[in-house]
Amino acid sequence: MNARDGEFTSATGLGPGGPADAGERNLAPATISRHAPASPQPAVGRAHPHESARAQVTGTATYVDDIPEVKGTLFAAPILSTVAHGRLRGIDVAAAQAMPGVHGVVLAGDIPGDPVLATFVHDEPVFARDTVQHVGQVAGLVVADTVMQARRAARHVKLDIEPLPPVLDVREARAKQSYVLPPVVVRRGEPEAALSAARHRLSGQLEVGGQEHFYLEGQVAYALPLEQDQWWIHSSTQHPGEVQHWVAHALGLENNAVTVECRRMGGGFGGKETQAGHMAVWAALAARKFGRPVKLRLDRDDDFMVTGKRHSFAFDWDAGFDDDGRLTGLKIAMLANCGFSADLSGPVADRAVFHTDNAYFLGDVEIASYRCKTNTQSHTAFRGFGGPQGVILIEAILGEIARHLGKDPLDVRKANLYGVEERNVTHYQMKVEDNILQPLIDQLERTSRYRQRRKEIAAWNARSPIIKRGLAITPVKFGISFTATFFNQAGALVHVFTDGSVQVNHGGTEMGQGLHTKVMQVVADELGVPFERVRCTATETGKVPNASATAASSSADLNGRAAQFAARKVRDNLAAFVAGLDGCGAGAVTLRGGQVISPKATRSFDEVVKAAYANRIQLWSDGFYRTPKIHYDKATLTGRPFFYFAYGAACTEVAIDTLTGESRLLAVDILHDVGTSLNPAIDMGQIEGGFIQGVGWLTTEELVWSGDGKLATHAPSTYKIPATGDVPAHFHIELWPEANREDNVGGSKAVGEPPFMLAVSAWEALRDAVAQARGDRQAPLPAPATAENLLKALGQPRAAAPTAP
Repeated sequence: MNARDGEFTSATGLGPGGPADAGERNLAPATISRHAPASPQPAVGRAHPHESARAQVTGTATYVDDIPEVKGTLFAAPILSTVAHGRLRGIDVAAAQAMPGVHGVVLAGDIPGDPVLATFVHDEPVFARDTVQHVGQVAGLVVADTVMQARRAARHVKLDIEPLPPVLDVREARAKQSYVLPPVVVRRGEPEAALSAARHRLSGQLEVGGQEHFYLEGQVAYALPLEQDQWWIHSSTQHPGEVQHWVAHALGLENNAVTVECRRMGGGFGGKETQAGHMAVWAALAARKFGRPVKLRLDRDDDFMVTGKRHSFAFDWDAGFDDDGRLTGLKIAMLANCGFSADLSGPVADRAVFHTDNAYFLGDVEIASYRCKTNTQSHTAFRGFGGPQGVILIEAILGEIARHLGKDPLDVRKANLYGVEERNVTHYQMKVEDNILQPLIDQLERTSRYRQRRKEIAAWNARSPIIKRGLAITPVKFGISFTATFFNQAGALVHVFTDGSVQVNHGGTEMGQGLHTKVMQVVADELGVPFERVRCTATETGKVPNASATAASSSADLNGRAAQFAARKVRDNLAAFVAGLDGCGAGAVTLRGGQVISPKATRSFDEVVKAAYANRIQLWSDGFYRTPKIHYDKATLTGRPFFYFAYGAACTEVAIDTLTGESRLLAVDILHDVGTSLNPAIDMGQIEGGFIQGVGWLTTEELVWSGDGKLATHAPSTYKIPATGDVPAHFHIELWPEANREDNVGGSKAVGEPPFMLAVSAWEALRDAVAQARGDRQAPLPAPATAENLLKALGQPRAAAPTAP
């Protein structure tokens, strides 16, 4: 047992004395170097370039659609519903089948296995059958010789649909008790009594929109039939294991008949966690029917219409607080727009409940979560996974309290921070043991010159009649682990070849976030070899089975540690072998800088590997890791769902044009906690990208459904993500200089999702600017804060300013 890591390491099969027969030692004394050069720096902690960066910028990195098609490959295109809700009475495919190049169609009757997808809730059909549930629901496929032939023919398929009234609004859904899952209530203390006794009380509503993933590489899958009813699926997916399960389920096969491979994705952000499985299932069904390989790649418009988004939320809240703005009672109703099926809405809504506290202690509190069924796309995972929706709500409430009391919002936020003893337990009963909120925020307040800038902005706004500025600091405390506890496990394989080169394979997937690079760094250091000697191969279900999704910001934690353990077993084998040669204990042998060093000699790693192979020493191994300490009750949402918290804070300054509603980011200062960074360059990139993506969600990315349930914003012409011009000239990021207090790989912390929520500071700064422009302490601004919504917020009737208590 390794005391530090709390996991078993490999038995080498060699005792302290090494191999029993010294005659098999094929390492001659003449090959020993006793004066090795100084070892280079470790790989972990250095800013190594992304392992695919050069291939990506030169165009040689392979994505699914770049794979050369096997001879005879056909192409599929989806047949989409044009009605939000209705009875499907028939499908007329005659016109489509008569078109050039068309081989036929695939409908629900062509499914040999279960016609319902293998989701946890088992509530989503593979193809629409008796009813359609949203505009863009897939009723079948057209299969043709070329992509464009298939797409053109799909538009000529006629669906006979009897319209039914759709439910498109979450408040209507709640009134009709239209839910994909039952409501969940988390409660602590006596919130009603606390609200009644509160010194001050405010209530309100907040509407927060969804978000399109807008990955550069759209959804795509390529299904190849193999011999003996076996299948190879190339899928752009964050969860190859789930794709494997879904395809096997639909084909009526066991999982061992299906292998899923993903070398990399051109972005995922959660949109390819479950919903990549649809493409794979559809492509596989078409390949089975026609006995030929089939590729299915959605174009951008169809991708918008078919796939789910970030869940939009509507909130009702009632807050009691004291003269300092400290919360004394809180009741919240969360209405999550889940779309027509459950997908991942349960855990997304759970995490919104978990993160409603963000950085703040909630004493007497009740949070009721309603998982509303509507006739839209089935919404799904998105970076933050419900966390951003919970965080923005509590920040909005504290902002309202500060304006009501006439206090600086940062002071109100500080008054509510988690502290010690009675104020360090979350509303879901997890103790906050690694709290660095106060010193982190204090440092950012100083380095960003927050207090001085607030005075400068007030002076600016007093003399500027049209352009108004705003400023805000908001923190983040984000729990790291899958809330579905069983997903917190990972496996990996490490192979050392006889020339000393190393190959690692693990269950995580690469979507540009640098996971493979970090895992390679960990393995390089564990074996003591240069980073350049390690390669990471494509994620494949036939190598590491039952792997969890690459999600929840946990992939470097899980897969990095699993790969470390696999490499450690090989390292221990080599150390024991050398110890037997030199008559010392295995613990006295170290591997670093491409050398294997014992008290008697220093040898090159390559030489030792060759000799070990000749002596039949195992040079490959597996590693497995499961996150310790976590547990919680899914029924009550109480326990310890997270291994640790990642922290951060952002100070954002904005400007708005009160005549046009246009807004700009002027300056951003971020102080973020990644523990001891495995790769500072990658982590900084994740912080930058996460923040800007969050700004997009809260300012420009607006999803609009028409009254008949059609998504009107379904292309880059109508849906606006941030561009390089939206990045402020002053964009300063610093990393908090403290290792993870929990025993995580390399002392690091997760970085994928937490920075996204730092963008709430931009939205709060816009609300600050609106309130200063109005002059009445009111900021009736929903999210996203588009130009239109800003103009509405600026132009609403002005209420009398509240009097100071």
